[in-house]
Amino acid sequence: MPHKKTPYWRLSGFYFFYFASLGVLVPYWGLYLQWEGFSAQEIGELTAILLATRIVAPNIWGWIADHRGQRMSIVRLASLVAAIAFSAILFSNSYLWIAIVLFVFSFFWNASLPQFEATTLQHLGEHSHHYSKIRLWGSVGFIVIVVGLGVLLEYYDASIVPYVMLLSLFAIWLVSLTVPESSSRHLSLDHQPLLAILKRPEVIAFLSICVLVQISHGPYYTFYTIYLEQHGYSRSLIGQLWALGVVAEIIVFLFMHHWLPRFGLRLVLLVSLLLSTLRWLIIGFYPDSMTLLLFAQCLHAASFGSFHAAAITWIHHYFIGKNQGRGQALYSSIGFGVGGAIGSLLSGYFWLSPGPTATFSMAALATLIAFFIGLRWLKDPQTN
Repeated sequence: MPHKKTPYWRLSGFYFFYFASLGVLVPYWGLYLQWEGFSAQEIGELTAILLATRIVAPNIWGWIADHRGQRMSIVRLASLVAAIAFSAILFSNSYLWIAIVLFVFSFFWNASLPQFEATTLQHLGEHSHHYSKIRLWGSVGFIVIVVGLGVLLEYYDASIVPYVMLLSLFAIWLVSLTVPESSSRHLSLDHQPLLAILKRPEVIAFLSICVLVQISHGPYYTFYTIYLEQHGYSRSLIGQLWALGVVAEIIVFLFMHHWLPRFGLRLVLLVSLLLSTLRWLIIGFYPDSMTLLLFAQCLHAASFGSFHAAAITWIHHYFIGKNQGRGQALYSSIGFGVGGAIGSLLSGYFWLSPGPTATFSMAALATLIAFFIGLRWLKDPQTN
């Protein structure tokens, strides 16, 4: 358990509902768009919009937060506007309307998490390696929604997806009202200019790796549910497979505060990249083998769990003082924004031809390239 003064359950509650909303979007949004009659290319494009706003939005809000403080005020405002904006999805099902709604919604929705990450780390202070103990409740929220909605979709059509999403969005806003602002006493005043940090080879290497990792997740986040349904799996079973991946992620989060000090960030990141490569190859080549699919979902512990926990801590070490909010924003915008948008677009364009196997093979190639970049240039913060 983190320090007794840390508002553990209020921080955890925000993660629970934020990632519950991801438990709606990631596995089932493509299914909803398919139900609305959109093509694979259009699904890829609309999903890319959700991620593309991360390129700009977190940096704008990060700059405001680092200059004005009061990160939770920004989180509360962004969460409320995101919920209101998403409700407009119910008014029309045209491609243009959905694209506009997703753009406005995601601009605000993507603003809140990086600032909340910075708030959490400031509350933890010198106990930042306990971050994963709080973040794991986000994984629990994802599991609850992904399993529950998977069962509901056995009885109802995909039209229920936006309504479940709205419930989770308003819950995010309500919980954000309970989270206090973090104390500035944890912020170091000894920090370099942001540009000087970004010019360091190990920082360039790290951000490049983040882009490649999120590109590799493109076909998984956009088409995994559709992919398995095409291979004869039921929606409830697909939901359980999604949940299994996140259970594996939770187990990793429970141990990361031991592993990071023991093995170092560099080694954890490199092993995560190799196991990610294996995961995408298994999914691409063996979708009809339940045993191998189960194993591949367990590897979510590496492709997301250990990589993300190590990456958040890595950013916290390199981007200090007034750069902390912008550091988390850069991780979100460059990795999840640039990488995620490219991954979704490419998977949409390649899904029908050359097909799913080739698309997942390209995902594996992306993480393999990331591994060699890390092997050459990545450093542990304490060795600098």
